[in-house]
Amino acid sequence: MKIVFFGTPQFAVPPLEKLIDNSAFDLIGVVTQPDKRRGRGSQLIPSPVKRLASSHNLPVWQPKRLKKDRQTLEDLQNLQADVFVVVAYGQILSKQVLDMPRLGCVNVHASLLPEYRGAAPVQWCLYDGKSKTGVTTMLMEEGMDTGPMLLKAETPIGWLDNASDVAQNLSQMGADLLVETLLNLEAGKLEPTPQNDAEASYARLIQKQDYLLSWRRSAWELHNQVRGFYPNCFTYFRGEPLKVTATLPLLSEVLEQLPQEQFQGIDPNWIATRDASSQDRPQLSEKVGTVVEVVKNRGPIVQTGSGLLLLQTVQPAGKRSQSGWDFVNGARLEVGEALTSDGGDA
Repeated sequence: MKIVFFGTPQFAVPPLEKLIDNSAFDLIGVVTQPDKRRGRGSQLIPSPVKRLASSHNLPVWQPKRLKKDRQTLEDLQNLQADVFVVVAYGQILSKQVLDMPRLGCVNVHASLLPEYRGAAPVQWCLYDGKSKTGVTTMLMEEGMDTGPMLLKAETPIGWLDNASDVAQNLSQMGADLLVETLLNLEAGKLEPTPQNDAEASYARLIQKQDYLLSWRRSAWELHNQVRGFYPNCFTYFRGEPLKVTATLPLLSEVLEQLPQEQFQGIDPNWIATRDASSQDRPQLSEKVGTVVEVVKNRGPIVQTGSGLLLLQTVQPAGKRSQSGWDFVNGARLEVGEALTSDGGDA
């Protein structure tokens, strides 16, 4: 089975590895995004997919704009591939490219389609607090992730899983599902299933403003934002940006679901009396964004618009990532200080 692989980031590496290692497949080429300049020396850095492809001496194409690169289009046409496999490539394929391979173009998408079509399905799924996700293989068409589905695999999402954790899991799942899909597609054993557009949702590109934490939101919403957009969410402390990379919502429903060691040093009765969902909760006078407690060996607890949030891992401006407790000690943080969304109000 002659295959051309389209992919760019680390997410696409396990699927490519599976294809390389399987004797049923003949990898005849790889298409990936151009090298990018990064770091202090602005060195050209190849994509993870290019590094893997080059280590196996596979032909690599890196068009800046595939649909306008005549030489690459001509080369792809001349390869006479059975199938194009696309995993997080980063460019939209034109109808000309979609029509080239004998069996069409197979995409591995990191959601349970038709939910979360688009560029950032893992991140928005976590942001929305979903309890499960998965991968879908599909035949590509001109619409954005609208093609008929081939196979699906799903997995639960843990309360503390972040986007990196989920993406790594889905990448491995997608690699296995891709092999199964291709073998069954070649054997004529798959019946493509049209998507129900009425059930579709869209996972748009993440913008910089999506990373800013507003303490008026609930503890649960902020926790999902931090883990969904990991590791880029930030707030302000003493007028300087502070990245927040791991949190724990101090809510009764979370306390009931997670192992007790997650709440080490925190009195469950105290959580219950402060829980925004508790009918017996006293009226709190603290302003949102205020540090209401510091837990020894854990970190600061912040008042949100609804509920409390423990900051487990943070990264102050110009410093390395550190535990919430190290941050408390390094900054000499005191109860009553505030985190804000603009250096002023929360």
